[in-house]
Amino acid sequence: MDKENPDLENSDEKNLEIPPIELLREELAREELKYAFRRTLWNIMVILIVVAAITALVATRLFVLIQIKGNSMEPAMADGEIVFIRQTKEVEQGEIVGFYYGGRILLKRVIGSAGDHINIDGDGNVYINGEMLEEPYVAEKNLGKCELEFPYEVPEGMVFVLGDNRSVSIDSRIRSIGCVEREQIVGKAVFRAWPMVRMGMIH
Repeated sequence: MDKENPDLENSDEKNLEIPPIELLREELAREELKYAFRRTLWNIMVILIVVAAITALVATRLFVLIQIKGNSMEPAMADGEIVFIRQTKEVEQGEIVGFYYGGRILLKRVIGSAGDHINIDGDGNVYINGEMLEEPYVAEKNLGKCELEFPYEVPEGMVFVLGDNRSVSIDSRIRSIGCVEREQIVGKAVFRAWPMVRMGMIH
């Protein structure tokens, strides 16, 4: 039986170098750092997913996101813009509200509420209870298409709405729409999300 070569055995022992303890500690620290980073990244991803889910849930309960169709609310709102509607039944004069009509949501501005007497003259000036309404949001006053006899009293539990673009808007002046019941109201437009150059609160 052949004996192992002692010279070869001694050569292998010389080639097998044990790294210094400091080097091993540095390598271990690097591995622990990598693990900690991956764990932190994973935790952040989980938190972001949870936050996004909660935000989406809250948003769907508090807000409705819609895209404007048509130009009846110009210049305040233009065709194609995307706005948030905060869900509420409590709306006031001057606010832009969304309400259900014909299976979709229309956006118009509240002009008067229950008991108010509305009058619109031939020049498009709007009067509430005998006082002319200041309307800086209207670019051009116009009586537009109107099927009402004035003065008109807003019925109980309803609001009278007009589009800002009076010459083309179909609103409470038309009998097919008329005054809007509070139960029809989705909420009021509060924020423009698109386009970016017009992003901001809605007045």
